[in-house]
Amino acid sequence: MEINGQVSGNRVISIDRMRGFSLLGIFLINMISFHSPYFYIEPETWWGGTENLFAYRFIDLFIQASFYPLFSMLFGYGLVILRERSLEKGLSFNPLVLRRLSILLLIGVIHAFLIWPGDILITYAVCGFVFLLFIGWSAKRLFIAGLGLYIVPNVLLLLMLGAASAIDGGEGFSMYDAQAAEQSITIYQTGSFAEVTHHRITEWYQNNNLVGLFLYLITILPLFMIGAGAAKLKLFENVRDKRRKLAAAAAVLAALGLLIKAIPYLYGKTMMTDYMQDVFGGAMLAMAYALIIALVSELKQFDRFFYPMEAAGRLSISNYLFQSIVSTMIFYSYGLGYYGEVSIFSGSILALIIYILQLAYSSWWVKRFYYGPVEWLWRNGTYLKKQPFKKGRA
Repeated sequence: MEINGQVSGNRVISIDRMRGFSLLGIFLINMISFHSPYFYIEPETWWGGTENLFAYRFIDLFIQASFYPLFSMLFGYGLVILRERSLEKGLSFNPLVLRRLSILLLIGVIHAFLIWPGDILITYAVCGFVFLLFIGWSAKRLFIAGLGLYIVPNVLLLLMLGAASAIDGGEGFSMYDAQAAEQSITIYQTGSFAEVTHHRITEWYQNNNLVGLFLYLITILPLFMIGAGAAKLKLFENVRDKRRKLAAAAAVLAALGLLIKAIPYLYGKTMMTDYMQDVFGGAMLAMAYALIIALVSELKQFDRFFYPMEAAGRLSISNYLFQSIVSTMIFYSYGLGYYGEVSIFSGSILALIIYILQLAYSSWWVKRFYYGPVEWLWRNGTYLKKQPFKKGRA
């Protein structure tokens, strides 16, 4: 079945394309942490060279904090679709979704503690459990609550950061730590697997304590709600009927998002301007990206271009984990040990090459299999029933 070029079978094509696009942005951001102690360094001066400064600023403006919001909204969108289809089939939704989120949590724990500490799956699972309290709400109620939960506490936090910057003149802004950076380089480049794992768990905890949980509840959770509201309106299944309004919204969101993201370069980097750049500019740009992909997906002449991205999106969890496994094997001591020896420009080129290979392999895979390998296991556990895997001959 097809609705305005957006739905094929039981999948919303533009959502798969958005997921595939998100994989690129997320990988470009994650790649910096794969090869360097990103959170402990001053990225504009750490690597040196005009090509590295350009790469960092391009990523900072167009990619940083603009792809995890997109993926978060799609996660909420997907949970609503899962609920609606489960109810249509007469299945009990709550046990099914609790199994689904529990399995995602387990995958995230394995990923965070044994592969890479920047995992987002644990966060999605935890916020997903909380989101189930609201999933039955109407679209209007979800939009209002999601926007309120996102805007109000983050504006208050923004004002607090502004006051702190005004008091100390911005001197307390720097979070960079040369000693911690050197320690990370030593451990990830030359440490044993046990030492790397201990350091990995320590870094994960530093970013996922009670403060981190609070920040996730005012950033990730409301985006789930906004995505869920869009799903209840079937926003991406009926694009053609409202394409002018969506195009206008995309233009406004893109312009405002980029303007806010440019504020640290226009008025100086402080805790306030950096937080505003990420939380508000990043989210607006994410929404613009989603609408642009939905609109372009209406144009059949772009189907061939988008197909590899669509295929990658159908295998999004498998591709996300693959990126982490391959990258850590390149940079960590139990692999090639290149941690700390790659620049942001070179790392970005490497990420693009790996992503292009993923697009090609994903295109090959979806023609032969119904699901990605991780998606298949996840689906088996969700439904407690072995799912079809390999497609038969046409």
